[in-house]
Amino acid sequence: MTLAQRLQEPRALLAPGIYDALTALVAEQAGFEALYLSGASIAYTRLGRSDIGLTTASEVAETLARITERVSLPVIVDADTGFGNALNTQRTVRAFERAGAAMIQLEDQTFPKRCGHLDGKGVVPAAEMCGKLKAAIDARQSRDTLILARTDALAVEGFEAAMDRAEQYLSCGVDALFSEALRTPEQMKAACDRFGPRIALLANMVEGGKTPVQSAAVLGDLGFRIVIFPGGTARAVGHLLRRYYASLHEHQTTAPFKDEMLDFDQLNALIGTPELLALGKRYDA
Repeated sequence: MTLAQRLQEPRALLAPGIYDALTALVAEQAGFEALYLSGASIAYTRLGRSDIGLTTASEVAETLARITERVSLPVIVDADTGFGNALNTQRTVRAFERAGAAMIQLEDQTFPKRCGHLDGKGVVPAAEMCGKLKAAIDARQSRDTLILARTDALAVEGFEAAMDRAEQYLSCGVDALFSEALRTPEQMKAACDRFGPRIALLANMVEGGKTPVQSAAVLGDLGFRIVIFPGGTARAVGHLLRRYYASLHEHQTTAPFKDEMLDFDQLNALIGTPELLALGKRYDA
C-alpha cells in the first residue's frame, strides 16, 4: 500500500519521529505504519545543535537513504525550505526521492529557518512559496512521491493569514497541508473544518511546544489525517542518556543500569544479527 492509499483511510496515520536507521528499525518493529524524519532531530543527533537551519540537504538525504535501505515503511521527510530557491528545491526533491522519500515536506520560512515552535521566525512571500511548490511538483519523478506544504505564517502574520496561505498552497496541487504551531483547539478545529474535507492535514505534536498535545485518535476525530511526534524520540533518548551517563560516572560500571539496557544478545536480536550471519553463509565459498 502506498502512502497516498493509506491516507484515504478514515483513521489518522500516526508517524513517530526518527533520526537514523536504528530508531527507524525499532519504530517499525513496534508496529507503526509510517515514519517521520525530522530535520530538527538530525540537527539534535548528528550535530548536537539546535534546529536553526544548520543541517544541509545532503546530510538529510544521506540519513534518509540509510533509513529506507533498512526499513520498508514509508518515510515522510522534512525538507525545510527546500534549501534555497525554486531550483534548489527541485534539486532537493530529486535527491530525497532517490533516497526513498514517500512524502517531502516544504515550508515557507525565510532562511535560516528555525524550529516551528521557536519565536522569531520569518516567512517568504506566498507567491515565492507557490513557485517552490510548483517546482517541487514538477521535479518529482513519481506521482507516488507526495508533496506536503507547511506554513509557519501563524506566528508572523496571524491565523487568518496562515489559512489564506494554506488555501494558496492547496491550489498549487500539493498532496497535504501543515499549518505549524496552531495555538488552541479552536484554531485546530477551524483548520480542519476548512481543509479537512479537501486534503490531508498534518498535526504536529511537540512536547512543551505551542500546540496542545493530543492523541492521534482525538486528532483524527477532529479531521487531521497525519499525526507526527517528530522530536519525541530525541527527547526520550536524551533523557535516558543523561541518566545512563550519570549512573556510569557515579558507579564506574553499568551494573546499576543493567535492567534498563539491552544486553549483547538482545541488541543483536533487535538488529537482526543472526539473520544477517545466516544470509552471509549462503555466499560462503
